[in-house]
Amino acid sequence: MVVQEDGGPIYLRTHQGPRENFCRPSVDVLFRSVAEVYGAGALGIILTGMGQDGLKGCEALTRPVLHHCTDEASSVVWGMPVLSLGRIAEKIIPLNQIGAEISHRVTGQSLVEARP
Repeated sequence: MVVQEDGGPIYLRTHQGPRENFCRPSVDVLFRSVAEVYGAGALGIILTGMGQDGLKGCEALTRPVLHHCTDEASSVVWGMPVLSLGRIAEKIIPLNQIGAEISHRVTGQSLVEARP
């Protein structure tokens, strides 16, 4: 998949280009397209994965965008290259905290503060 801007609306489209890291769909392709369209307004979130897929795409989002990854306890496969904390992944958090972290990054409030 890729995110594309066609002079106004932004579309999510399928990508039939060459495989990257032996993958299609590829996280690298998607994240690079997000970086092109949204720039610093993007928030990259890696939930799980393996191998190199996602590494180059995350690098496209690294400055000043934040990356969040599930922790080892909630990962099916642990040890993705993007987990090199400080290099690409800014924060590694448990799966059950990802929703609250996204809410905080988008609204500036915690989920508790956002409730009436």
